Amino acid sequence: MNANIPVNTRKADHPVADVFPARWSPRAFTDATMSEKELLALLEAARWAPSAFNAQPWRFIYALRGDDVWQPILDAIMPFNQTWAKTASALVIIASATKFIAPGKTEASDNGSHTFDAGAAWGYLALQAHIAGFAAHAMAGFDKAAMAKAVNLPEDHVLHAAVAIGTQGPADLLPEGLQAREVPSPRQPLSALAVHGVFKA
Repeated sequence: MNANIPVNTRKADHPVADVFPARWSPRAFTDATMSEKELLALLEAARWAPSAFNAQPWRFIYALRGDDVWQPILDAIMPFNQTWAKTASALVIIASATKFIAPGKTEASDNGSHTFDAGAAWGYLALQAHIAGFAAHAMAGFDKAAMAKAVNLPEDHVLHAAVAIGTQGPADLLPEGLQAREVPSPRQPLSALAVHGVFKA
């Protein structure tokens, strides 16, 4: 392993599969390319996420570095994030449909859980990327109006995140100001996040 790629030493509070603490969100990517087949395998994992009424509201708009849809999507990302996302192998925009046709109905109605379900799909995508040897970093830093135009977002859809995916590289590939931040982020202890029954006063 490259000495400039940080070693992940995070430990879980309780027994879980290694993939969970091992997955994190690097910003440093090599110039390696990714095939559409490799990317679709990651999106296939996301397709199997759970959703209310099996509505599957998530939508993925993707571009591979160098293809003709790459630049408009990259341009809609905030300049700070462009400094590192531009070297990723793929960009995936995550959106969701806000309406669905409920079982037994013929008219579309609001889907109150579309954002929750899209988040579950992102989690599956992130884990599959890690398992496949790629790094995935989701970001909220993009211009929503510009991105909606870039991807021709349909009505009744909303944007959630832009995801940079690629092969992790050493921190020194990043602008100097980001190099020190290229480490796996910690997590709060589970005791700070989970309560038994009720929140304590």
